[in-house]
Amino acid sequence: MSAGPAAAYPPTPPSASTAATQLASLTVKAEGSSSGYSRDKFPHWITQSGTCDTRDQVLKRDGSGVTVDSDCEPTAGRWYSVYDATWVEDDSSVDIDHIVPLAEAWRSGASGWTQAKRQEFANNLTIAQLIAVSASSNRSKGDKDPAEWKPTNSSVHCIYAREWIWVKYTYKLSLQSAEKTALTQMLGTC
Repeated sequence: MSAGPAAAYPPTPPSASTAATQLASLTVKAEGSSSGYSRDKFPHWITQSGTCDTRDQVLKRDGSGVTVDSDCEPTAGRWYSVYDATWVEDDSSVDIDHIVPLAEAWRSGASGWTQAKRQEFANNLTIAQLIAVSASSNRSKGDKDPAEWKPTNSSVHCIYAREWIWVKYTYKLSLQSAEKTALTQMLGTC
């Protein structure tokens, strides 16, 4: 097994300069309400291929030496959690993080979307919206934006900001002033 991060990773986000342009185009406004929010309004871990759901696909993509059974459940593998620079050996200790959390998306415009669009958002493998990380790092993040939480592994702040901006830009989600400031600072590490 390799000693470094998996060769596969979420799709590479746009460059820092493109991310800065995208960030500048986003609407800055006060965050919306969490009223009416429920994770159930973002159907996630849908079937992607055969017996593999979205979670399984991310575990296979982001892991090293991953093997799966006929139900697409990992039987072996290791996952490098970039948020806290730790290896996780047991897939039950791996969370699939939504880079832009579902509740954050809800407060930033997704409350007005159709359920089908929220399902697409929660399962999107074509942009850097999903990543395998340690359960502990994902739970410390919760539904916080970059003004409230950043990966403890500061070497990933540049790519994390680029990923966050890419998701917000792709889905035309708004952001708060403090969130924009934090993202700008993180892009400054690129």
